[in-house]
Amino acid sequence: MLRKIVKIDQEKCDGCGLCVPSCAEGAITIVNGKAVLAADNLCDGLGACLGECPQDAITVEEREADAFDEAAVEQHLAAQGKPASVHHQPAPAAPAPHHHGGGGCPGSRAMSFARPQQAPADQPAGSRQSQLAQWPVQLHLVPTTAPYFQGADLLITADCVPVAYAGYHEDFLKGKAVVMGCPKLDDNNFYVQKLTELFTKSDIKSITVLKMEVPCCGGIAMAARQALAASGKQIPYNEVTIGIQGAIKG
Repeated sequence: MLRKIVKIDQEKCDGCGLCVPSCAEGAITIVNGKAVLAADNLCDGLGACLGECPQDAITVEEREADAFDEAAVEQHLAAQGKPASVHHQPAPAAPAPHHHGGGGCPGSRAMSFARPQQAPADQPAGSRQSQLAQWPVQLHLVPTTAPYFQGADLLITADCVPVAYAGYHEDFLKGKAVVMGCPKLDDNNFYVQKLTELFTKSDIKSITVLKMEVPCCGGIAMAARQALAASGKQIPYNEVTIGIQGAIKG
């Protein structure tokens, strides 16, 4: 069947093994000093191992492969004396394009807002001002030539971050253009292509990547780094990791 599955570039892989524990299915092993897939049917294609590779040797590709087999995973883990992984579902297929009359979906129309004013210090917490100055924000939807990207400081946010980090608007979003995505559920190759186009076509002043501490979230930072390299530009770049309980990790 044609499906998404992990691909390991043997030329880039240095056999460090950091990807092995991040694969809950035990699908990756080290053979002759290189990381390899033990079997296609053990890989769910979600790419939890992406963010652990310091050599950017791991990607997710779409190719003919045996279907993901949860029973085989349980047997494989049992043979290694490891507990069974949690239930997994295959990576979702990309939605089919849906065309709307009248110039496209209104929810995807690019819009810029006036920058919000500084809220009074004594303003009730429930009335705090949003610092969002654009729409849309999803990486799949943003036009790469939107005017709000020109001369902007860009914030690339894994979409769990605003839920985990209470001060997201004031500490990170304020004064920036933003794009959001989930590297575990989406196609990271698409992220690389879209961000490369964004960096190439827009005059981005700086890039800040906000990601969660969970291993799969490193994929969004990897996509940003690859896109920046592909763009050929020298743009100031920073990564910040947020813990699942809301603390800044680095």
